[in-house]
Amino acid sequence: MFQSVITGSGSYIPTEVKKNSDFLGQQFYANDAPLTQPAEQIIKKFQQITGIDERRYVLPELTISDIGYLAAEAAILDAGIDQEEIDQIIVAHNFGDMRENGRQSVMVPAIACNIKQKLGILNPNCIAYDLIFGCPGWLQGVIQMDGLFKAGIAQKALIIGAETLSRVIDKYDRDSMIFSDGAGAVILESVEMPQQQRGILSSCAQTYAYTEVDYINMGKSFSPVPDPETMHIKMNGRKVYEFALLHVPHAMKLCLDKSGRNIMELKKIFIHQANEKMDEAIIERFYDLYGITEYPKDVLPMSIQWLGNSSVATIPTLYDLVLKHKIPEHTLEPGDLIMFASVGAGMNINAVCYRY
Repeated sequence: MFQSVITGSGSYIPTEVKKNSDFLGQQFYANDAPLTQPAEQIIKKFQQITGIDERRYVLPELTISDIGYLAAEAAILDAGIDQEEIDQIIVAHNFGDMRENGRQSVMVPAIACNIKQKLGILNPNCIAYDLIFGCPGWLQGVIQMDGLFKAGIAQKALIIGAETLSRVIDKYDRDSMIFSDGAGAVILESVEMPQQQRGILSSCAQTYAYTEVDYINMGKSFSPVPDPETMHIKMNGRKVYEFALLHVPHAMKLCLDKSGRNIMELKKIFIHQANEKMDEAIIERFYDLYGITEYPKDVLPMSIQWLGNSSVATIPTLYDLVLKHKIPEHTLEPGDLIMFASVGAGMNINAVCYRY
């Protein structure tokens, strides 16, 4: 039996630290009206809700292609493979290469093609392409490659999630403090594995795009004098929160039930780092679906407190940090059952059960 196994991981954490205190001088607006509360009060409430103390931004000269390459290079080295044997490169992102203060996103050539070129891969049979799927994009790439492995189309893949959200945020919008930059990557291989000792056990993906499609969108700045030619990432935070709590736990349950495993076997849940309180509430409701009123606190590694929400990069970065012992209170042992889960623009949801 062949299983889809993660054989290497890597991440790039930007070097520019942006603390909550750095926003104290910012005037925030709600649509066209200035918020009357002092910035200190707004920031304190923001931290209480999201759990975010600081986040990371890339240096001005770096793009998604650059940081995605650095994460990919680390993953390839970690896997110890010949990069010329990679059959597919998938890069999940949402905004393309964008320079600091730039108005235009560069999507051609594909970010994946740029990264293949930076890696120096010559093999023309290594297919490189991008995946746009909101924050769950990296995990959707994993799900997609698992299907292609099962179809016999490929055997080795490089799956990257990279984003520079600092280039699309509206500084006048308090929600801008949520977002950050970063990149994470894995090597996924089809490996002969008796009795499912390792690898992907099951997956689930859903899209709610009727009334929910614009919960996260692009819109004009809240600035008193907005530039009509420039769009920024916008979010209806209340709607996103309600949506996530209603639908994500059920998708996670569907994924776990498909695997045939018991929830008590779960050692870790690597959930998209969107909002600390929201993530905790999702996990609480997930366990409640099985009649468990209190989930084990060591099941949920978190990095949002110091890395913020880097969209597609949060899960692969968090996974890599745990494997590299950079979140010392969380470790994985061979045979551990884990779950990946994400939610984001679309509105899209996905989950994967994985035996480490």
